[in-house]
Amino acid sequence: MIPFDFDYYRPDSISEAVQIYETLAKQSKKVLFYSGGTEFITFSRINQLYADAVIDLKGIPECNTLEMQGEQIVIGAAVSLNKITESNLFPLLGQTIKKIADHTSRNKITIGGNLHSRLIYRESVLPLLVAEAEVRLAGSEGETTVQLEEIFNQQLSTSPGQFLVQIIVPKTYTDSPFASFKKTKMSKVGYPIVSIAAILKNKQIRAALSGVCEYPFRSVEIEAALNDSSLSIEEKIEKAVTLLPSQIIDDIQASSDYREFVLKNTLHETMEALGAAHG
Repeated sequence: MIPFDFDYYRPDSISEAVQIYETLAKQSKKVLFYSGGTEFITFSRINQLYADAVIDLKGIPECNTLEMQGEQIVIGAAVSLNKITESNLFPLLGQTIKKIADHTSRNKITIGGNLHSRLIYRESVLPLLVAEAEVRLAGSEGETTVQLEEIFNQQLSTSPGQFLVQIIVPKTYTDSPFASFKKTKMSKVGYPIVSIAAILKNKQIRAALSGVCEYPFRSVEIEAALNDSSLSIEEKIEKAVTLLPSQIIDDIQASSDYREFVLKNTLHETMEALGAAHG
């Protein structure tokens, strides 16, 4: 059971969600938006999360969108991981998120919830970073659409009262050759030792990683190393590993040395899968 009482709201529109937040904020209440609720329940039960009120976004039509609109794929924040995979609208995203948790859990976990996850992995962001996705946000100051990379610095950073409505992916990225690998300690759905999502765009590899450092990331410097035609594949990978944005994780899942070993092997697999191993 959740060890505290809270007020629950399920607005039918973006404007209603914003209005509810503003009213509660004026009362100095701690308010959380959620689109799935799985982590809210989990972390509240162990006293690692608290709220006076929660605003459930699943009743907002725009947050449930999952369709091709012209030259864009539009994915609502409240769409479940399984629905995204089954739609096959963006194959790289579908392949990456089908490895998050088990099938039953993925019926409840939403793309918005995973992007906001309190866990360090947030694997759903990887394909979105390499595909240069945009995000539609709403809040007290209105709605805005920005590049995901502008507000994703180790985690999704939104202003107080602002919430994720939709993710927008250019259709052109859905046709690009891609690779998605996840290496775990034991089961296929465990926390990643290394998780990578990569595409080949204009004969250049774009890659984002999770599980290696304390946060998911896409690195232009690492991509430059992987695309350096003057280097052998082994040299590309060795150089790429020296360019990680922070220290490699050393925890119960794997030592830093083992993670580095798995990372190098996974980068090799990725480059071979994209036909770029000897490029």
